[in-house]
Amino acid sequence: MINIQNCTDLSWVIGGAQGSGVDSVANILAKAYAQYGLYIFGKREYYSNIKGEHSYFTIRVSSNHIHSHIDDIDILVTFDAETIFRHIDRVKENGIVIYDKTIVNTEISEVHTLDEYTYKKISRIVTYKEKPTIQDLLNYASNKNIHLYGIPYMELLNKFSEKINNPSISKMARMINVISLSSSLAIIGFDLQIVLSAINFIFKSKKNVAEINCSASEFTFDYIKNNFQLFPPINIKINGSKNMDDLILVQGNQASALGKIVAGCRFQTYYPITPASDDSEFLESHQIIEQIDNNKGSILVIQAEDEISAIAMAIGAALSGVRASTATSGPGFSLMVEALGWAGMNEVPLVVSLYQRAGPSTGLPTRHEQGDLLFAVNSGHGEFPKIVYASGDIEESFYDTIKLFNFAEIYQLPVIHMLDKAIANSVMTCKMFDQNKILINRGKLLDDSLLFNNKNGTQKYKRFQITSDGISPRVPLGTSNGVFWNTGDEHTEEGHITEDPEIRTKMMDKRMQKLDIVLQEISDNDKALIYENSKQSDCTVISWGSTKGAILDAIEMLKEENLSINFIQIRLLYPFPKDLVEKLLENTRVLINIEMNYTSQLSKLIKQNLEHAVDYEIVKYNGRPMSSNEIYLALRDILIGRNDKRRIVLDHGA
Repeated sequence: MINIQNCTDLSWVIGGAQGSGVDSVANILAKAYAQYGLYIFGKREYYSNIKGEHSYFTIRVSSNHIHSHIDDIDILVTFDAETIFRHIDRVKENGIVIYDKTIVNTEISEVHTLDEYTYKKISRIVTYKEKPTIQDLLNYASNKNIHLYGIPYMELLNKFSEKINNPSISKMARMINVISLSSSLAIIGFDLQIVLSAINFIFKSKKNVAEINCSASEFTFDYIKNNFQLFPPINIKINGSKNMDDLILVQGNQASALGKIVAGCRFQTYYPITPASDDSEFLESHQIIEQIDNNKGSILVIQAEDEISAIAMAIGAALSGVRASTATSGPGFSLMVEALGWAGMNEVPLVVSLYQRAGPSTGLPTRHEQGDLLFAVNSGHGEFPKIVYASGDIEESFYDTIKLFNFAEIYQLPVIHMLDKAIANSVMTCKMFDQNKILINRGKLLDDSLLFNNKNGTQKYKRFQITSDGISPRVPLGTSNGVFWNTGDEHTEEGHITEDPEIRTKMMDKRMQKLDIVLQEISDNDKALIYENSKQSDCTVISWGSTKGAILDAIEMLKEENLSINFIQIRLLYPFPKDLVEKLLENTRVLINIEMNYTSQLSKLIKQNLEHAVDYEIVKYNGRPMSSNEIYLALRDILIGRNDKRRIVLDHGA
């Protein structure tokens, strides 16, 4: 039996056809391990179709704080032939493969959803056959000392159906997901009660589903115990001393949405688009909010007819005094840009959650990329102040969301919150969110009692009053004595349309000076963070967004070889924190930029704003997020002088 109290690191991959329950059992696995006090990082990969194409979930488990996935697989849990064809080459020596024993004669040509890349990969593995079968790949795995467990899934499902006297269960092929996962956990000696607890948690809103899956899991554990030798091929050493009270398991599509609830956002709009829709769907399922005053609050979530309507509605809500946001991805953001400029002209506090995916056009709608950075920075015709801000992981996205609503209202401008598919479709253990860490600051939001009088003693409100900091007192629409006008045209302090050149200059100066105020007032930690591996190192990695986790884990791997490197994470991308970044780079001789796009967009911002040039660019744009392994290998080669290429393209990922 595996000693659960003595763990280091373990990587699972669970795969099957889209719609076969891959996500459900991956979340069961993550929850089960989390109950031991272990750190979890998981990522979901799926095609842009509803059902049938290949889907897989990587779950990494460790006693140490981890931030990313790795390429190698310790345990591969498969529901179908395609998962074996795609992933068996990455299973480590002494790893485990769980498979359906009835499909071993399946030829590669029979799996019609396989791509040319996989065909070529298999042909390199099995060179002696034109049409390799699953058995050929199992033989290949056996030669690598991989432990193979063929489970008769349908036979097991039929026996379970007979045991509980429910013939309909035998037709529920989807239940194979729980049978296969339970088989793998039983083989490594996992605690059944922990598994049952995790199943009940994942299906807590569906009691009948939870009960039948728990029964199936118990039945499978008994079957494995009676039919297989429970040999632990992987020596796991899990530290069970962690205090679970301060750890939570959070999905990426939940964190920013939770931040919106805590921030006081009470109006969100969206038009369905991957991967941003999950943000709004989570809010829709939690629209009634328990408040600390024992009353119930609520958030209104509206699915608009298109993205133009979505941002226009959110702007209208923000003008009425409500904290408002909209969530979208690249194609949808393209449609929102004109209205974004309207919000900039009218100094409307608005948060846009931009969940990046691979473009251009529809691109890879369910895959990852960081290709929208320069688009966000330069979004809109003409010039107007905005904030572009990037979160690096799930935990940051919660706290950042709250801050960004503050920034939007303090500086009265639109804020673009850069997230992406890698964050939205991952899961990880975080410290318990502490909503008391950040105070709510609504800026110069006034009501009737605070409106000022003019010299004649009559009330006259100037919505766009020119002030020393460029930020005018703001009142919600409908405030009885706060009459003002909104227009897309240039305007006077009251909001009336004007083309007067003097007023134009004054109003442009008023708006644009907010960028200087932002740079003066936002804290350094909210602009950029430095992770110093060694003060003696003159080599620095610079990056932004979701590459953070893989970079941090790669740096830990380099430490084991006594290789030192520093890491700067840029959080505020516009206005660019030039002075701070220059200071952080003072002792840097070699600067390496890492990001998920073709043109190394952050490099362009650095070149535009700093005198310090980037020496190496490490990029990836195949739609799969960077692993810590591939970053580690690229950085190691640079540090030891093995790679003299100035541009390194990473390509890992199935």
